[in-house]
Amino acid sequence: MQNKISQLFGIEYPIVQAGMIWASGWRLASAVSNAGGLGLIGAGSMYPEVLREHIYKCQQATEKPFGVNVPMLYPDLDKIMDIIVEMGIKIVFTSAGNPKTWTSYLKEKGITVVHVVSSVKFALKAQEAGIDAIVAEGFEAGGHNGRDETTTLVLIPAVREKIDIPLIAAGGIATGRAMLAAMVLGADGVQVGSRFVASHEASSHELFKQKVVEAKEGDTELTLKELAPVRLIKNKFYQDVQKAYAQGASVEQLKELLGRARAKKGMFEGDLEEGELEIGQISALIHDIKPAAQIVDEIMGEFKMAKEQVTTF
Repeated sequence: MQNKISQLFGIEYPIVQAGMIWASGWRLASAVSNAGGLGLIGAGSMYPEVLREHIYKCQQATEKPFGVNVPMLYPDLDKIMDIIVEMGIKIVFTSAGNPKTWTSYLKEKGITVVHVVSSVKFALKAQEAGIDAIVAEGFEAGGHNGRDETTTLVLIPAVREKIDIPLIAAGGIATGRAMLAAMVLGADGVQVGSRFVASHEASSHELFKQKVVEAKEGDTELTLKELAPVRLIKNKFYQDVQKAYAQGASVEQLKELLGRARAKKGMFEGDLEEGELEIGQISALIHDIKPAAQIVDEIMGEFKMAKEQVTTF
């Protein structure tokens, strides 16, 4: 399926696996790339030398294109970018920061740069910074999210109306039908996160994967907007946050409650009570854990079937 996104990345299908912290290691990235999509290694939960190891192993596991996702709110960015260049990475997704900071440097090194945004305002800033494509992520998405709470259904056509470069839709996309809907709204491809968390190759803990499969409608909520908005499963930690709000907690008190390594504790170590369990609203439609390649095949199969059905209306 050749279009702007598949041509930009040199892939078979315009499906990007999100570079999620504690889930997107080399096994998942290589599996998605081998299946025809674009796999991303999530650098946000990796020390520089750990990232180097994951890139090396991914290069051994696939000859297909893959990239690295770099949230710019984490430390050691200089070291991360040096490793990306040194290891010959050709695709970088940046997020949670000013795209002007690294775009020119990366493009000078021959790297395709994509930036993740949650609003039209930031999409325009990213385009002005010279990036090659944009991921517009609606607030249905898991993990860190936009403060405006703009849904994917509204965000994609709004961004499409204002930018000229390729557009990737994210947030609430786990099926072929959702992929088709996003592309009808103006996207050139989709980024899929939560569905790939519930895959055999995801590096997240098996208990967390099972929790995702068990999630129902209304089991997640966007919270901690005073720090960095994040969508979480409603577990004990989430309830502790709600109690803190009810008691009028200050920003400093919320920071103290959050502490350090809360996401690692939940998603990587499997502490379902005290950990931070980041996942999207679409988890309510995820009912099983399966190989990443099967997920890609099912999305594309459903996409093609839905496209045929729509033409009969």
